[in-house]
Amino acid sequence: MNDGNRQEGQEGQGDQGGQEGATAGSKRKDVRRNQRTLLDAAAAVFVTSGVEAPVRDIAAKAGVGVGTVYRHFPTRADLVIAVYRHQVDACAEAGPALLAAGPTPHAALERWADLFVDFLVTKHGLAGAMQADNAGFETLHAYFLDRLLPVCAELLDAAAAAGEIRSDLTAYQLMRGIGNLCIGAEADARYDARRLVALLVAGLRQGR
Repeated sequence: MNDGNRQEGQEGQGDQGGQEGATAGSKRKDVRRNQRTLLDAAAAVFVTSGVEAPVRDIAAKAGVGVGTVYRHFPTRADLVIAVYRHQVDACAEAGPALLAAGPTPHAALERWADLFVDFLVTKHGLAGAMQADNAGFETLHAYFLDRLLPVCAELLDAAAAAGEIRSDLTAYQLMRGIGNLCIGAEADARYDARRLVALLVAGLRQGR
């Protein structure tokens, strides 16, 4: 009888522990989802208004209060860094997805280059926001290369294997070229970096 009671108590504790674990897991998912919403909103605002955009604009875009933004990201540098990493991750994850979706590897490369331009525009001003933290900036740059170079290489290799583009261009060369075409674009309304990047990617095609 006592053994039965102990077993029932242990089972009850197990059920309770499982429920508490599920609740904690659900809360963590909610926090991550809320952070993604904030980061997506911040990225969109940064594209149009730069990294010095008012926090209230980011909060309004995300549909939350200003206090919520500061609760997740106490300083502007925290927010800019988080947006940078978020955009790097989005670019990295997009490459394989675009290849899988088709219709051709070159089309996937073109679309990925568009996303990469968006990322480069978003990160303008990062150095200014982190001017007192050179080590932090170097860490982010290393993260950028580690995550994106393999993805760009995969896209180039797939397009080359399909006979769509020349095979003597490295991922670093292409990414550096796209980056150079984006420099200063935000300061000149007559300059369309996206169009120039599209011409660059189109120029990789093999003559048929």
